[in-house]
Amino acid sequence: MAKVAKKAVQAKVSAGSATLYLDVSGYFLSGASGSGIGNDVSWPQCGSALPTNQAFGVVGVNDGLANNTNPCLATQLAWAKGSAGGTGQPTTALYVLGANPGTASSLWPKSNVYPAGTTVKNPYGTCTATTPTSNACAYMYGYSRAYDDVTSRGVPTTTTYRWWLDVETGSTWSKTKASNIADLEGMTASFTRAGASVGLYSQTSDWSTIAGTVPTTSSLNTLPNWIPIGTSTLAAAQAACSGKPLQHGKITMTQYVSGRFDYDNSCI
Repeated sequence: MAKVAKKAVQAKVSAGSATLYLDVSGYFLSGASGSGIGNDVSWPQCGSALPTNQAFGVVGVNDGLANNTNPCLATQLAWAKGSAGGTGQPTTALYVLGANPGTASSLWPKSNVYPAGTTVKNPYGTCTATTPTSNACAYMYGYSRAYDDVTSRGVPTTTTYRWWLDVETGSTWSKTKASNIADLEGMTASFTRAGASVGLYSQTSDWSTIAGTVPTTSSLNTLPNWIPIGTSTLAAAQAACSGKPLQHGKITMTQYVSGRFDYDNSCI
């Protein structure tokens, strides 16, 4: 065990008496800053009471599938905007579902054009109807889903939020990791071109299954990370801030589940 240097604290009280509190494991926030912990909600919370006293809120844009809209999005955005603040996180952020269903999707692209009349610069080449399993088409699928998230879900002033890409094995993904990487890079490019910031939400095991190790030149490589640890405690979530990131990005937020709600700890 390492030796800990002894420190002294001296306080002078000019009148009356005072109590000195020392926090040895974290920090205190002002009384106006709420709990200091955030929450995330989405379509499963529709019609239910939402968390209270949250420092920040993260709202899911989709409803079960990447091409569906959360029917309670407006209500939940209003809830998030009422957050107290007081942490390194913005009071309101969003997350969207990532997926790579391939030609099983009726929305699978057949060109580099999206939306109609706009040709997208595609680092993987040209997506065509004769090459549907190409990385170029996967890139365009991700790009188009993010484009629709920005323009068609009813999110106002989309550039003011961070958009987290939810990468979980519960969604449909290609068995080819390079294709999934291209898909997520397409989403990242679409949000970035819209002027929004992007981050990655995933467990290490899910990320390993879906994407694995991405190239050092990939746009995903240094994105900030939001890491879930499942049913746990705040102390464990705080410790997870020092864990291994998905790639080389910084872990800026961790999530734990307690009772009925997801709680989010800011690492910054």
